[in-house]
Amino acid sequence: MNLTTLRRKFRAVRPVLNERSRRVWAASEAIALGHGGIGLVERATGISRSTISRGIRELADGTAEQPERTRRVGGGRKRAETQDATLQSDLDQLVDPTTSGDPDSPLRWTSKSVRRLATELQTLGHTVSYRLVADLLRDAGYRLQANRKTREGTVHPDRDAQFAYLNAQVARFHHQHRPVISVDTKQKELVGHVKNAGQEWRPAGCPEEVRVHDVLIPDLGNAIPYGVYDVARNEGWVSVGITHDTAAFAVHAMRRWWRVMGRAAYPDTRALLITADAGGSNGARVRLWKWELQQFANRTGLAITVCHFPPGTSKWNKIEHRLFSHIAMNRRGKPLVDLATIVSLIGAPTSTAGLRVRSELDDRVYAKGIAITDAQMARMQLVPHAFHGEWNYTLRPTRRKSK
Repeated sequence: MNLTTLRRKFRAVRPVLNERSRRVWAASEAIALGHGGIGLVERATGISRSTISRGIRELADGTAEQPERTRRVGGGRKRAETQDATLQSDLDQLVDPTTSGDPDSPLRWTSKSVRRLATELQTLGHTVSYRLVADLLRDAGYRLQANRKTREGTVHPDRDAQFAYLNAQVARFHHQHRPVISVDTKQKELVGHVKNAGQEWRPAGCPEEVRVHDVLIPDLGNAIPYGVYDVARNEGWVSVGITHDTAAFAVHAMRRWWRVMGRAAYPDTRALLITADAGGSNGARVRLWKWELQQFANRTGLAITVCHFPPGTSKWNKIEHRLFSHIAMNRRGKPLVDLATIVSLIGAPTSTAGLRVRSELDDRVYAKGIAITDAQMARMQLVPHAFHGEWNYTLRPTRRKSK
């Protein structure tokens, strides 16, 4: 039985229980739960450990069945907030989302745990324990809350229009049986016996042992996966780099995809559509990205069209939920002990929709800070589209070569 279920049971029976029956009920639940039951019942109901233990003793010696005076209504010790008129309001001031961010709030930069809240209330002159603070918070409707990702930042006024334009381009290429790929870089991975989030089945009591601290191991370094996802064929290619996530690395991954997978799948095509985020190594403002794509177009004879997602909308990139999500599920709970393991885990995922993935180590050295001059940009066959040419453009080959 979990904490939520137990709390729900207590709320259902609480109105009909008096002091003695409430104590006996709590004791019986703790006994049924076994080891740790007293603590679980205490957290779910707010009934103190000493009261539950007393009820257990009464059940054990039979005194719980004997008639006992039930305290009259209004009798017994008064609630803390009744005795201390400002206790609840002071607590509200400490935990309220608007006041806690105020520069004068004493808990602005600290964790608002019940123990810390109790300490701060005590400095204000209140006599409270952390258990009482927890009860007061629950009674006031507060609950432990995690962060929720909802804010996307500034929304570009042409965001929806760009999505419509991008989708129209994808539909046109699909109708013409031309390839459409979604590309992106996955986050860097530490190589070595480092904890990887998630769980996997192993013999009980035999978890795989990893390092205590998740830090870079100089001799092993990082792994940088760059993915290419063929939208129509549900196929993925991932190059695993070991130096830097640069535009040259990104485009080389696409070249490898084209040479190993794309060329055989689309033997007659003369055009390729790439959908990519607006930032990173494949960003819309990265000159090296466009220069490398021009070289790609020259070598293959492909007219390469690029459509970038509007800023702040990378989660809509199909590669995220059609390729990277399956890769993440396949390697959960497995330490990425070496590059061979990473490449193997990336290349193994499948899905019910028939996903196929190939992966390859790219051990080239990619330098950072390569600048593309204005003269080089002028030599490129880059044609901006009429609609947001900074997001949508085509690079035509300067000369055609065999694919």
